[in-house]
Amino acid sequence: MTSAEDAAQAGLIKVGGRPTLSAYVSEVWRRRTFIYSMARFKIEAENQQNSLGMLWVILKPLLNALVYGAVFGLLIGPEGRPDQFVEFLIIGVFVFEFFSQSWTAGGRAITNNAALVQSLAFPRMVLPLAAVTQRFLQFLPTVAIMLVFLLVTGSSPSWKWLLILPLFALFFLFNCGLAMITARLSVHWRDLNNFLPFLTRFVFYTTGIFFSVEERFGEGARGGGQPWVVAISNWQPVHEFLTLARSCLLEGPGYEMNEQFWIRATGWSIGLFVFGIWFFWRAEERYGRVE
Repeated sequence: MTSAEDAAQAGLIKVGGRPTLSAYVSEVWRRRTFIYSMARFKIEAENQQNSLGMLWVILKPLLNALVYGAVFGLLIGPEGRPDQFVEFLIIGVFVFEFFSQSWTAGGRAITNNAALVQSLAFPRMVLPLAAVTQRFLQFLPTVAIMLVFLLVTGSSPSWKWLLILPLFALFFLFNCGLAMITARLSVHWRDLNNFLPFLTRFVFYTTGIFFSVEERFGEGARGGGQPWVVAISNWQPVHEFLTLARSCLLEGPGYEMNEQFWIRATGWSIGLFVFGIWFFWRAEERYGRVE
């Protein structure tokens, strides 16, 4: 009998060892209050030194939408803008901001908290989950601002607005899964953190934040379009979430609800979340050696 087997029979466990997956998930669930509290603390800490304080939670995406609308609205021109362009842009910028910040912050959750990881014993998964929860809490006020803006611009509330609740819940799971995967990869390959801003920028310019992929590259576009671009975009998860959000909140041609997108978005979210849990858990023993 090996020393490890002898210790196991005596009820001793390896310091920093990886528990079973079910036990690990249970440990993370028991710390759900800590995840929420940590997320709230991070929000307050990031804004307490600013004169405008928590107002920056709303001002940042609003200013981004204003800049993108002014720049790309002029570059695209009236003929290239989708219907209800301002509302189209606001929804795209706000929703994408949640994705990009969750991916970036979640991916750095372990490497940016090396001292905490090395000094305390806890399931490291709470760190990327807290990072995404923080961004989600910051996202909620912008959703309220977005709805108020739609009312001011003349949009009428409908039952479809309620669909943003399950949609954003799925988007939260999707971002959690992506954050857990990226957080582990960042531990193995630190250079990934330097690539994340470029990756998010690439997704931003290819997802259709300020233009409609279908109108720009579909069969009805100038020159016959490029349907293969639309086909690829229709399987791109962020594009699916943006399209569904616009379909929930806007009415008119081009904003019809796509049931296939709901099926794919659900598959992406649950699949990535489950895989992210397993993938992150597999390297639990290595996170304590982060330097």
